Amino acid sequence: MRELRRRSLLSAIGGTAVAGGGFTAAGAGSAQAAPQRPRRPDPKVEKLLDRMTVEEKLGQLQQLPWAVSTGPGGSETKDVEDAARAGRLGSVLNIFGAENSNALQRIAVEESRLGIPLLFGLDVIHGLWTTFPIPLAQAASFDPEVTRRDAEVSAKESRSNGVHWTFSPMMDVTHEPRWGRIAEGCGEDPYLTTAFAVAKVEGYQGEKGEQGAGLAAKDRIAACAKHFVAYGGAEGGRDYNTVDVSESRLRNLYLPPFKAALDAGVASFNTISGVPAHANSHTLIDVLHKEWGFDGFVVSDWNGVDELIAHGFAEDGADAARLALNAGVDMEMASTDLAKHGKKLLSGGKISEQRLDEAVARILRLKFALGLFENPYVDEGAAIDKPSAAARKAARETAARSMVLLKNAGQALPLKRSTGSIAVVGPFGDSDDLLGTWTFLGATKNFPAGKVLDAVKRAAPDAKVTYAKGVDPEGKDTSGIPAAVAAAKGADVTVVVVGEPPAMSGEAAARSDIGLPGAQEKLIEAIAETGKPFVVVLVNGRPLTIGDWLDGAPAVLEAWHPGLEAGNAIADVLFGEVNPGGKLPVSFPRTVGQIPVHYNRESTGRPYAADNKYTSKYLDLPPDPQFAFGHGLGYTTFEVGAPKLSRDRVSAGALRKGDTVEVSVTLANTGDRTGDEVVQLYVHDIAASIAQPVRRLRGFRRVTLDAGRSTTVRFRLGADDFGFWTNAEDGEFRVEAGAVDLYVGNSSEAKAKQRLTIT
Repeated sequence: MRELRRRSLLSAIGGTAVAGGGFTAAGAGSAQAAPQRPRRPDPKVEKLLDRMTVEEKLGQLQQLPWAVSTGPGGSETKDVEDAARAGRLGSVLNIFGAENSNALQRIAVEESRLGIPLLFGLDVIHGLWTTFPIPLAQAASFDPEVTRRDAEVSAKESRSNGVHWTFSPMMDVTHEPRWGRIAEGCGEDPYLTTAFAVAKVEGYQGEKGEQGAGLAAKDRIAACAKHFVAYGGAEGGRDYNTVDVSESRLRNLYLPPFKAALDAGVASFNTISGVPAHANSHTLIDVLHKEWGFDGFVVSDWNGVDELIAHGFAEDGADAARLALNAGVDMEMASTDLAKHGKKLLSGGKISEQRLDEAVARILRLKFALGLFENPYVDEGAAIDKPSAAARKAARETAARSMVLLKNAGQALPLKRSTGSIAVVGPFGDSDDLLGTWTFLGATKNFPAGKVLDAVKRAAPDAKVTYAKGVDPEGKDTSGIPAAVAAAKGADVTVVVVGEPPAMSGEAAARSDIGLPGAQEKLIEAIAETGKPFVVVLVNGRPLTIGDWLDGAPAVLEAWHPGLEAGNAIADVLFGEVNPGGKLPVSFPRTVGQIPVHYNRESTGRPYAADNKYTSKYLDLPPDPQFAFGHGLGYTTFEVGAPKLSRDRVSAGALRKGDTVEVSVTLANTGDRTGDEVVQLYVHDIAASIAQPVRRLRGFRRVTLDAGRSTTVRFRLGADDFGFWTNAEDGEFRVEAGAVDLYVGNSSEAKAKQRLTIT
């Protein structure tokens, strides 16, 4: 794994927000942003601004959707083409394909008065033609190189098809597994999310300081950090719902991934402590621009400006346009309030010419950085139209690396290739619907996921392999279970493949019950009753509540929604070609009633005590989740030694000036085969002026070791790792004197620790 650089510097990006590059600031968990230097006027941008009319400037702030099902010249795309021809359009989303994008671009470049090129955006979330595992699965790898590979392949395929900008990565930290969009993020921890956000941005855009064409390269696209901010805190896990959050939690939990990328733009549908995200000047101006020095541009989410009316925050479209632009939104997606009302707002003094020019300049800078003025078109003959062999290999390796072995009693896994007979049962055993949420329509249709049944047959070519569906994914009909039971009884081992259809996760897919849908639990229970060996494979887009069937299942493999190479990757792990080494990036609750349950919780005045009724707990549940954050097994065993510190005392002043403490730990493979272990480091501030989480992840390393070998893993901690943000709205970061416990192990339940004293 490439080590996450603690001062990673990124360039142009956006969020459901996009950015234009140039400014350099500290990232990757840094407590303080570098002082912003005033941007020197860009002569090319200034010259163009001087020539633009008010209508043309407002047009640059407009992003309109393209009718995916049709090409230029159709009635469904007339409004977009007319706006492009008139020079009153800045960006188009959902247009795809070299021929289509070139045709629309020609209208803008060759028929409009100033010939300003359009910026084309598309939701490339975890692959275009080559569908990688969902982002939550990628986070389970605890290896940011996994997400970097996804982004590099996605950027190359997308740019060749005329796409300049992707609405990814999603950086929303969440403690809410009912929320469908947890599949699109990295789970419950800001440090892990930060590491993956940095890697994905660099994969899309190239690393800051890279030699070459930068964003103008034929294999790079602009990233979009979304959703700014706190969307993952939606009440009840319902999409678009309210978030009520303190300033300290906003800064300590939700903001760090955006700050690390510094390409954070804005996009959330939610309110933040009563103020809609699209009109929240505190987050968009005070934090994003003034504190962090962000000089890219912010794009609204779909219809987000107009939805200020539904929020009860704006009276009408003109009021919504005024509020959004003045709060820091630079581009309006889908709705058209700025284009409709901007000129009147300007003449009435409700918005300023300076603010309008500022927004336009930010957008133009990104277009120049992408090289669109010099090379507005793509080579239609070079457009990638299918996954390459190399891309498929990357998708397969990534999927296997992202799987988590939750349980493996009696070494039920790996399966032997010499097994005489194998039954595959369950609604997803012979299904190609394993790509996951947020997949490109063309990929879903032309490049579906590989099936588990087919892959098992290839992995064990001499075995008799049978299949029985048993139940439908969501149906209550159990009439197919007897056939599945018969198949299991007639086989040496059964692979039960169950889970959620991809449509049950993602946007607008909140669930009040996150157990296995339909009658799938009954299928597992029936297979268990046969007394024959079996293993369970879960394919899902969120943590699931795992019922009583867990006790009877010898082995459970969390495969998530693995993408294009799903079947092959699952078979690679089942048969031991790949030794699983993934870890959970999110806690699995025992029941829905236990939510929220997450490792980085604050303590209480009466923390859980089994023998004291008057402590914080449920009468009918243990205090811990079913599976904890960071949990994951493998086919070998590891021993993580006690942590050692380079010193046991350090001053807060020295830490603020850049001093660090090294934590080292010995990792040994005590098993009989090569495998991976993720060493995890957690920090707990014993007493602070604001109560701190019982643990915070502040380091991880995925290490591959041969049997019998050992190595030393080292972490270096500084002010960012020991400090925290207060509730001061103007941003106060503290490193306080006191005792800090440092835990090291292979999950958030690590026991080995050392104490550091900060003086």
